Amino acid sequence: MLRLLAKQAPVCRVRQRMLPILLLATLGMGGCASTGSNMAEEAHPEDPWEGFNRRVFAFNDVLDRYALKPVATGYRNVTPAPVQTGVGNFFSNLGEVRTAINSLLQGKPGNAGLATSRFLINSTVGIGGLLDYATHMQITADDEDFGQTLAVWGWEDSRYLVLPLLGPRTLRDATGLPFDIVAHPVTYMDDHHLRAGLTALDIVHIRAGLLDQEELIRGDRYRFIRDAFLQRRQFLISDGELGDDPFAMDDFEFDATDFGDDDFAD
Repeated sequence: MLRLLAKQAPVCRVRQRMLPILLLATLGMGGCASTGSNMAEEAHPEDPWEGFNRRVFAFNDVLDRYALKPVATGYRNVTPAPVQTGVGNFFSNLGEVRTAINSLLQGKPGNAGLATSRFLINSTVGIGGLLDYATHMQITADDEDFGQTLAVWGWEDSRYLVLPLLGPRTLRDATGLPFDIVAHPVTYMDDHHLRAGLTALDIVHIRAGLLDQEELIRGDRYRFIRDAFLQRRQFLISDGELGDDPFAMDDFEFDATDFGDDDFAD
Protein backbone atom coordinates (compact mmCIF):
# COMPACT_ATOMS: atom_id res chain seq x y z
CA MET A 1 0.00 0.00 0.00
CA LEU A 2 0.94 3.60 -0.44
CA ARG A 3 2.07 5.95 2.21
CA LEU A 4 -0.53 8.68 2.04
CA LEU A 5 -0.09 12.23 3.18
CA ALA A 6 3.63 11.83 3.73
CA LYS A 7 6.48 14.32 3.22
CA GLN A 8 10.23 14.49 2.82
CA ALA A 9 10.85 15.27 6.48
CA PRO A 10 11.48 12.55 9.14
CA VAL A 11 9.03 9.70 9.77
CA CYS A 12 5.74 10.83 11.31
CA ARG A 13 6.20 14.35 9.89
CA VAL A 14 3.20 14.44 7.60
CA ARG A 15 2.15 17.35 5.50
CA GLN A 16 -1.51 17.78 4.62
CA ARG A 17 -1.77 21.47 3.83
CA MET A 18 -5.24 22.89 3.45
CA LEU A 19 -5.46 25.41 0.63
CA PRO A 20 -8.17 27.65 -0.86
CA ILE A 21 -10.84 25.43 -2.33
CA LEU A 22 -10.78 26.65 -5.94
CA LEU A 23 -7.19 25.61 -6.62
CA LEU A 24 -6.84 22.87 -4.02
CA ALA A 25 -9.67 21.20 -5.89
CA THR A 26 -7.39 19.83 -8.58
CA LEU A 27 -5.61 17.64 -6.04
CA GLY A 28 -8.50 15.25 -5.55
CA MET A 29 -7.77 13.16 -8.61
CA GLY A 30 -8.65 9.49 -8.65
CA GLY A 31 -8.20 6.71 -11.19
CA CYS A 32 -11.18 5.61 -13.24
CA ALA A 33 -13.47 3.72 -10.90
CA SER A 34 -14.24 0.11 -11.59
CA THR A 35 -17.89 -0.82 -11.78
CA GLY A 36 -19.96 -3.92 -12.37
CA SER A 37 -18.86 -6.90 -10.31
CA ASN A 38 -16.80 -4.72 -8.00
CA MET A 39 -19.91 -2.92 -6.86
CA ALA A 40 -21.46 -6.27 -5.95
CA GLU A 41 -18.72 -7.08 -3.49
CA GLU A 42 -19.32 -6.76 0.22
CA ALA A 43 -19.69 -3.12 1.20
CA HIS A 44 -16.98 -1.51 3.29
CA PRO A 45 -18.43 -0.47 6.69
CA GLU A 46 -16.84 2.97 6.42
CA ASP A 47 -17.94 3.49 2.81
CA PRO A 48 -21.76 3.26 2.71
CA TRP A 49 -21.86 5.83 -0.11
CA GLU A 50 -19.61 3.83 -2.44
CA GLY A 51 -21.85 4.24 -5.48
CA PHE A 52 -21.78 8.04 -5.23
CA ASN A 53 -18.09 8.07 -4.33
CA ARG A 54 -17.13 5.99 -7.38
CA ARG A 55 -18.91 8.36 -9.75
CA VAL A 56 -17.17 11.36 -8.24
CA PHE A 57 -13.88 9.44 -8.30
CA ALA A 58 -14.19 8.90 -12.07
CA PHE A 59 -15.12 12.56 -12.64
CA ASN A 60 -12.04 13.73 -10.77
CA ASP A 61 -9.88 11.49 -12.92
CA VAL A 62 -10.80 13.37 -16.07
CA LEU A 63 -9.65 16.65 -14.52
CA ASP A 64 -6.36 15.15 -13.45
CA ARG A 65 -5.65 13.46 -16.76
CA TYR A 66 -6.23 16.52 -18.90
CA ALA A 67 -5.27 19.36 -16.56
CA LEU A 68 -3.14 18.69 -13.51
CA LYS A 69 -0.91 15.80 -14.53
CA PRO A 70 0.41 17.37 -17.76
CA VAL A 71 1.33 20.55 -15.90
CA ALA A 72 2.96 18.59 -13.07
CA THR A 73 4.97 16.56 -15.57
CA GLY A 74 6.26 19.73 -17.23
CA TYR A 75 7.10 21.25 -13.84
CA ARG A 76 9.17 18.24 -12.83
CA ASN A 77 10.99 18.10 -16.15
CA VAL A 78 12.04 21.75 -16.25
CA THR A 79 12.52 22.61 -12.56
CA PRO A 80 15.92 21.75 -11.00
CA ALA A 81 15.75 19.38 -8.03
CA PRO A 82 17.15 21.94 -5.53
CA VAL A 83 14.42 24.38 -6.53
CA GLN A 84 11.75 21.74 -6.07
CA THR A 85 13.14 20.98 -2.62
CA GLY A 86 12.98 24.66 -1.73
CA VAL A 87 9.39 24.90 -2.91
CA GLY A 88 8.43 21.91 -0.76
CA ASN A 89 10.21 23.37 2.26
CA PHE A 90 8.47 26.71 1.81
CA PHE A 91 4.94 25.31 1.83
CA SER A 92 5.74 22.83 4.58
CA ASN A 93 6.90 25.73 6.72
CA LEU A 94 3.57 27.52 6.24
CA GLY A 95 1.81 24.37 7.43
CA GLU A 96 3.53 24.64 10.82
CA VAL A 97 1.04 27.36 11.78
CA ARG A 98 -1.87 24.97 11.34
CA THR A 99 -0.01 22.26 13.23
CA ALA A 100 0.70 24.56 16.18
CA ILE A 101 -2.94 25.65 16.45
CA ASN A 102 -4.36 22.13 16.22
CA SER A 103 -1.77 20.77 18.64
CA LEU A 104 -2.96 23.26 21.25
CA LEU A 105 -6.58 22.33 20.57
CA GLN A 106 -5.67 18.67 21.07
CA GLY A 107 -3.87 19.34 24.36
CA LYS A 108 -0.37 18.79 22.95
CA PRO A 109 1.58 21.87 24.02
CA GLY A 110 4.90 20.14 23.41
CA ASN A 111 4.14 19.49 19.77
CA ALA A 112 2.76 23.02 19.42
CA GLY A 113 6.03 24.39 20.75
CA LEU A 114 8.05 22.30 18.31
CA ALA A 115 5.92 23.42 15.37
CA THR A 116 6.25 27.05 16.43
CA SER A 117 10.02 26.68 16.79
CA ARG A 118 10.26 25.14 13.34
CA PHE A 119 8.27 28.00 11.84
CA LEU A 120 10.37 30.71 13.50
CA ILE A 121 13.71 29.07 12.66
CA ASN A 122 12.91 28.24 9.06
CA SER A 123 11.21 31.59 8.43
CA THR A 124 14.31 33.48 9.54
CA VAL A 125 17.50 31.47 9.22
CA GLY A 126 15.87 29.33 6.55
CA ILE A 127 15.14 32.34 4.31
CA GLY A 128 11.38 32.30 4.48
CA GLY A 129 11.21 28.55 4.79
CA LEU A 130 13.14 27.69 1.62
CA LEU A 131 15.74 25.93 3.77
CA ASP A 132 14.76 23.45 6.46
CA TYR A 133 17.30 24.25 9.16
CA ALA A 134 14.97 23.08 11.92
CA THR A 135 15.16 19.48 10.72
CA HIS A 136 18.95 19.66 10.62
CA MET A 137 18.73 20.83 14.24
CA GLN A 138 16.60 17.74 14.97
CA ILE A 139 13.55 19.86 15.74
CA THR A 140 10.56 17.97 14.37
CA ALA A 141 6.84 17.92 15.08
CA ASP A 142 3.95 15.68 14.12
CA ASP A 143 1.65 17.40 11.66
CA GLU A 144 -1.88 18.04 12.91
CA ASP A 145 -5.04 19.24 11.21
CA PHE A 146 -8.58 19.97 12.35
CA GLY A 147 -9.85 16.61 11.15
CA GLN A 148 -7.46 14.99 13.62
CA THR A 149 -8.57 17.48 16.26
CA LEU A 150 -12.20 16.45 15.82
CA ALA A 151 -11.15 12.81 16.22
CA VAL A 152 -9.34 13.64 19.46
CA TRP A 153 -12.45 15.47 20.65
CA GLY A 154 -14.53 12.32 20.21
CA TRP A 155 -15.52 11.99 16.55
CA GLU A 156 -13.66 8.70 16.20
CA ASP A 157 -15.56 6.95 13.39
CA SER A 158 -16.38 8.77 10.17
CA ARG A 159 -17.71 7.78 6.78
CA TYR A 160 -15.50 7.83 3.71
CA LEU A 161 -16.44 10.53 1.23
CA VAL A 162 -15.06 11.51 -2.19
CA LEU A 163 -15.79 15.15 -2.91
CA PRO A 164 -16.04 16.63 -6.40
CA LEU A 165 -12.66 18.22 -7.14
CA LEU A 166 -11.48 17.89 -3.54
CA GLY A 167 -11.12 14.12 -3.68
CA PRO A 168 -10.97 11.54 -0.84
CA ARG A 169 -11.87 12.69 2.66
CA THR A 170 -13.89 11.45 5.56
CA LEU A 171 -17.00 13.33 6.62
CA ARG A 172 -15.05 14.39 9.71
CA ASP A 173 -12.13 15.73 7.66
CA ALA A 174 -14.46 17.55 5.28
CA THR A 175 -16.04 19.26 8.29
CA GLY A 176 -12.62 20.38 9.50
CA LEU A 177 -11.44 21.61 6.09
CA PRO A 178 -12.74 25.20 6.41
CA PHE A 179 -10.96 25.60 9.75
CA ASP A 180 -7.69 24.38 8.25
CA ILE A 181 -8.04 26.84 5.38
CA VAL A 182 -8.53 29.64 7.90
CA ALA A 183 -5.36 28.52 9.71
CA HIS A 184 -3.22 28.68 6.55
CA PRO A 185 -1.13 31.89 6.19
CA VAL A 186 -1.68 32.12 2.42
CA THR A 187 -5.38 32.74 3.07
CA TYR A 188 -4.55 36.17 4.49
CA MET A 189 -2.48 37.50 1.58
CA ASP A 190 -3.95 40.74 0.26
CA ASP A 191 -2.58 40.18 -3.23
CA HIS A 192 -5.14 37.83 -4.76
CA HIS A 193 -2.97 37.06 -7.79
CA LEU A 194 -0.02 36.13 -5.59
CA ARG A 195 -2.22 34.00 -3.37
CA ALA A 196 -3.65 32.14 -6.35
CA GLY A 197 -0.19 31.70 -7.85
CA LEU A 198 1.29 30.27 -4.66
CA THR A 199 -1.64 27.92 -4.22
CA ALA A 200 -1.33 26.66 -7.79
CA LEU A 201 2.42 26.15 -7.36
CA ASP A 202 1.86 24.12 -4.21
CA ILE A 203 -0.68 21.90 -5.97
CA VAL A 204 1.55 21.31 -8.98
CA HIS A 205 4.55 20.58 -6.76
CA ILE A 206 2.66 17.96 -4.75
CA ARG A 207 1.26 16.31 -7.88
CA ALA A 208 4.73 16.18 -9.47
CA GLY A 209 5.99 14.24 -6.46
CA LEU A 210 3.51 11.46 -7.20
CA LEU A 211 4.34 10.80 -10.83
CA ASP A 212 6.69 7.92 -10.05
CA GLN A 213 4.42 6.32 -7.45
CA GLU A 214 1.31 5.75 -9.57
CA GLU A 215 2.45 2.31 -10.69
CA LEU A 216 2.12 1.05 -7.11
CA ILE A 217 -1.67 0.92 -7.39
CA ARG A 218 -2.98 -2.59 -7.96
CA GLY A 219 -6.39 -4.19 -8.44
CA ASP A 220 -9.50 -2.09 -7.93
CA ARG A 221 -7.99 1.37 -7.90
CA TYR A 222 -10.91 2.96 -6.05
CA ARG A 223 -10.75 0.48 -3.18
CA PHE A 224 -6.96 0.46 -3.06
CA ILE A 225 -6.85 4.22 -2.59
CA ARG A 226 -9.79 4.24 -0.17
CA ASP A 227 -8.31 1.57 2.09
CA ALA A 228 -4.85 3.13 2.07
CA PHE A 229 -6.32 6.56 2.81
CA LEU A 230 -8.42 5.34 5.74
CA GLN A 231 -5.54 3.36 7.25
CA ARG A 232 -3.20 6.32 6.92
CA ARG A 233 -5.64 8.69 8.56
CA GLN A 234 -6.09 6.30 11.46
CA PHE A 235 -2.33 6.09 11.84
CA LEU A 236 -2.10 9.88 12.03
CA ILE A 237 -4.98 10.24 14.46
CA SER A 238 -3.42 7.71 16.82
CA ASP A 239 -0.01 9.42 16.54
CA GLY A 240 1.53 6.19 15.29
CA GLU A 241 0.48 4.15 18.32
CA LEU A 242 -0.62 1.36 16.00
CA GLY A 243 3.05 0.46 15.57
CA ASP A 244 5.45 1.17 12.75
CA ASP A 245 4.05 3.33 9.97
CA PRO A 246 2.64 0.76 7.51
CA PHE A 247 3.11 3.19 4.62
CA ALA A 248 6.68 4.31 5.34
CA MET A 249 8.36 5.22 2.08
CA ASP A 250 10.88 8.04 1.88
CA ASP A 251 10.25 10.98 -0.41
CA PHE A 252 6.59 10.13 -1.01
CA GLU A 253 4.41 13.13 -0.40
CA PHE A 254 0.65 13.11 -0.59
CA ASP A 255 -2.21 15.78 0.03
CA ALA A 256 -5.50 14.14 0.31
CA THR A 257 -5.09 11.95 -2.89
CA ASP A 258 -3.66 12.79 -6.24
CA PHE A 259 -4.18 9.68 -8.28
CA GLY A 260 -5.64 9.09 -11.56
CA ASP A 261 -5.39 8.22 -15.15
CA ASP A 262 -4.96 5.33 -17.47
CA ASP A 263 -1.36 4.85 -16.31
CA PHE A 264 -2.80 3.07 -13.28
CA ALA A 265 -3.75 0.08 -15.35
CA ASP A 266 -2.39 -3.23 -14.15
